[in-house]
Amino acid sequence: MAIQFYHHGRFRVAGGVIPDAVTAYCTYGDPKNPCIVFPTCYGGKLDNNGLLGQEYLVGEGKALDPRQYYIVTFALFSNGESSSPSNTPAPYNGPCFPAVSYEDNIRAQCTVLAQKLGIQRIFCVVGFSMGAQQAYYWPVMYPDFVERFIVICGSARTSPHNKAFLEGPKAALTASKDFDDGHYKVTPQHGIRAFGRAYSAWAYSQEWFRKKLYLYDGTYSDLNAFLREDWEAGFLNGWDANDLLTLLNTWQVGDVSTIRDNGDLGKSLSAIKSKGLIMPCKTDLYFPPEDSENEMRYLKSARLVVIPSIWGHMAGGGVDAKDNEFLHAEIKKFLEEP
Repeated sequence: MAIQFYHHGRFRVAGGVIPDAVTAYCTYGDPKNPCIVFPTCYGGKLDNNGLLGQEYLVGEGKALDPRQYYIVTFALFSNGESSSPSNTPAPYNGPCFPAVSYEDNIRAQCTVLAQKLGIQRIFCVVGFSMGAQQAYYWPVMYPDFVERFIVICGSARTSPHNKAFLEGPKAALTASKDFDDGHYKVTPQHGIRAFGRAYSAWAYSQEWFRKKLYLYDGTYSDLNAFLREDWEAGFLNGWDANDLLTLLNTWQVGDVSTIRDNGDLGKSLSAIKSKGLIMPCKTDLYFPPEDSENEMRYLKSARLVVIPSIWGHMAGGGVDAKDNEFLHAEIKKFLEEP
């Protein structure tokens, strides 16, 4: 599917301004059908060449079927497709790129939907990980625009534990000898490799490692080969270091209660009018099911469905066939409900 680009012109964000902000997006299906918004996650790209793509949920016979829905996928700012440190000209290139919030991303996406695509109402927002956090932002920011939302392995507020986890790979990258405070002239190989290794253990459960699923039925000879080919190469191929850090910051500051409720998360969630499906994985180390259970205390029109998997956070990203079947079935059921 061809990637399209919307130029916002001068666009104010949390850390300043992007002089010619660009939002990358793709569309699937007939615009006359109900609209589903599916934004990217950390490591996700619209071209499906990143660590994670979008098409594991999109396609004929899948949960998001273009024959039934008009699906719009959006790239987050700093993913390398929308405006990012790596593709923005001076003076806001590289480490000089301004900080961007989830709220900035949702405002930009809403502009594309309303002004470019002519969408008057969103049937459902679906997201995984950082995409799931965006799915929470939509009904808080635009309560009369969103009918439903689906949160897959995400939360309405990034927890202190989640923030601390992210500090590990962040420190590994920024402290590397080739990062040069973000002013590197060539890919900081040492830093990005260290980033990938520091990140990797958090993505799966302890049981997943005990069962040596990292060998992928003989694809990898040992744990080190898996780390090198999957995690080091995954970030080295197509990801810029400053992009990774700016996107990570967006994740760390995620909190829907800062939009208008001065940090009162319960008040923000209680005000959501949209119907929700909340799907944590029982072994997720980023967004554990306990966080979702706490959020359910305030959500008035949501259902909690826990993904029964040992794949940890990755259970929501389409990497395991059994988990993917579970996701498709639950999402289809939710979308078809009156």
